[in-house]
Amino acid sequence: MGKKDKNQEIETPELEVKDTETLEGEAQVEASKSEEEKLQDELAAEKDKFMRLFAEFENYKKRTTKERIELFKTASQDVMIAMLPVLDDFERALMHIEEDKEAEELRKGVLLIYNKLINTLEQKGLAKIEVNKGDDFNADDHEAVTQIPAPSEDLKGKIIDVVERGYKLGDKVIRFPKVVIGQ
Repeated sequence: MGKKDKNQEIETPELEVKDTETLEGEAQVEASKSEEEKLQDELAAEKDKFMRLFAEFENYKKRTTKERIELFKTASQDVMIAMLPVLDDFERALMHIEEDKEAEELRKGVLLIYNKLINTLEQKGLAKIEVNKGDDFNADDHEAVTQIPAPSEDLKGKIIDVVERGYKLGDKVIRFPKVVIGQ
């Protein structure tokens, strides 16, 4: 038993030493893994930060491009609004000139200028809002100037007369049509 005890004593310290060495090796591996994991975590965090910054920059570019396009579309809005009374005056002049048969040459000249002006404004995005007598009145699309007794039952709540045309610039209404409705 003595020899076995010695062998066991000899083996036991060797096992303990191996266990200690193994623990130290594992600690070193864990330390190196933790450093590697730390670096991987830092890399992932920086990558995430970069991707968020990149996405934010792309959104900024899209937003500014959209704002610039919108600005160009509506930059001429003030000029268009200022030109609408001129269009109205042209239309009134054409109606009065048509009544006078002696002013045929004058009517042709005014009509030519009117058509050039309309074509130029339409090229810049101006469009008439079509409203006809007898259409249903919609408060979202029309501006009621006044109400008069309807000439017939089927014209109640409908447009009887268009006082002033409406216009859109692109998709935006810049002047609603002014109408008279029947009650």
